[in-house]
Amino acid sequence: MKKAVITSLLVAGLPFIANAQELGNIRDIVLALRSIIDILIPLVFALAILYFFWGLAQFILAAGDESAAASGRSKMIWGVVAIAVMASVWGLVYFLQDAFEIRREGAIDVDVLIPRGGQN
Repeated sequence: MKKAVITSLLVAGLPFIANAQELGNIRDIVLALRSIIDILIPLVFALAILYFFWGLAQFILAAGDESAAASGRSKMIWGVVAIAVMASVWGLVYFLQDAFEIRREGAIDVDVLIPRGGQN
């Protein structure tokens, strides 16, 4: 079983390994990852907010059932914790950007990290 998994991973990753010499392909991979992360961040925030409101609805609809109310309360607490952690991380990112005088317009310039070969 392990051999089959390792073999399939190698076969799936071979095109990336074969094209690793071309910096343009690495740049495209970095740009694709950046666009995926740009989509995932608001999605995770939305899921945390939905989780909070789901717990709120459970808490309100419990109407005397202590176990259901406790379950809703727990979901609300964890939803707030998730939102607070994500907001704190973004606050820390902005603080560090100000401290190191890094521009905020857009994300990291990929051309600086991975220069294109042969082009100036």
